[in-house]
Amino acid sequence: MKFLHQSFSVPFQYNVYFTQNLFDAGNDTLIKVLDTELGPKKVLFVLDQGVVEHHPKLMNDIKKYVRLHSDKIIDLMEHFILPGGEQCKNDYSYVENLIEAINHYGIDRHSYIAAIGGGSVLDTVGFAAAVSHRGIRLLRIPTTVLSQNDSGVGVKNGVNAFKKKNFIGSFAPPAAVINDGDFLHTLHMRDWRSGIAEGIKVGLIKDVAFFEFIESNTEQLNNRDMVAMDHLIYRCAELHLQHIASGDAFEMGSSRPLDFGHWSAHKLEQIAHYSIRHGEAVALGMALDAIYSCLEDRLPQEDLLRILQLLQALGFDMFHEGLNELALLDGLDEFREHLGGQLTVMLLEKIGKGVEVHQIDRKLVLKSVKLLQSFQKTGNLSL
Repeated sequence: MKFLHQSFSVPFQYNVYFTQNLFDAGNDTLIKVLDTELGPKKVLFVLDQGVVEHHPKLMNDIKKYVRLHSDKIIDLMEHFILPGGEQCKNDYSYVENLIEAINHYGIDRHSYIAAIGGGSVLDTVGFAAAVSHRGIRLLRIPTTVLSQNDSGVGVKNGVNAFKKKNFIGSFAPPAAVINDGDFLHTLHMRDWRSGIAEGIKVGLIKDVAFFEFIESNTEQLNNRDMVAMDHLIYRCAELHLQHIASGDAFEMGSSRPLDFGHWSAHKLEQIAHYSIRHGEAVALGMALDAIYSCLEDRLPQEDLLRILQLLQALGFDMFHEGLNELALLDGLDEFREHLGGQLTVMLLEKIGKGVEVHQIDRKLVLKSVKLLQSFQKTGNLSL
């Protein structure tokens, strides 16, 4: 037998910047990110429609900023606007329209696409950028808590298909991520709260001190205190970046350790026709898997109560009727399929320490659902 062996590695690096008022005349963060050594760069700005509506001056501010820095940025005169939320991920025509715009404006691999919006818009734009010219440099400018502390700082892009979340996608690290805290002031309270769920998630599986920070700052977070939120976003993003750098960044194995609570969350979103936010679904998924962990004698009951009480104190609904749908259990098979191997689900041994398991007792899942429903009604948990 003859064969040729090939092996190589490609270094990836990108920075996550934290700033305020990105498009203020005196803010040079964006200019520092652009590689303009060989002249000004084309930048196609793609904006989340919801962000445009809540920040009516944004488009004009971008135009003024581009004109001010015409030696660095080529003015394309127009921006591309996408509907926010899962709508843009559920309709592949938005990807096709983006690719057409990339062709129309002559965006090449030395140009940039700047995606400004929530996680769904970043996912959609990121995928279009990854498949056009085999990869266009992407600048992510997340505008929600969830995208600033989680999805926006990672290496994944994707859209939904076949009623499955992120079925079509790519691994493509961004050129840079710029978190502008000013965008958070106009968020709906549901979106503010939704992003906190991902902070709780990484605290539960990686960092007990971070979980305790969220516990001790519940009131501040509920009152939209920016100092508390800034720390939550920074630490959560830091833990995500550390995880990406420490091992299987492109998920070649059968494990997604940072997806605690996600196997049911992804399915619940689909069952609910995306009427609930991703973070709201993750909060329910974490509660479900925490109860399951306790029923398997992994997680102490006192830790379980702390988790449920924190989620409740932050204003998360602790139950959704979609959890009673038998189709919820299909999420286990879809999760395994999405990983491309054996089922691997993260459970908890204690707050701050996760453990991977490869088998889930479906009857115990259904029992966990009933216990969660009882907790929602009574505030008590009788295991």
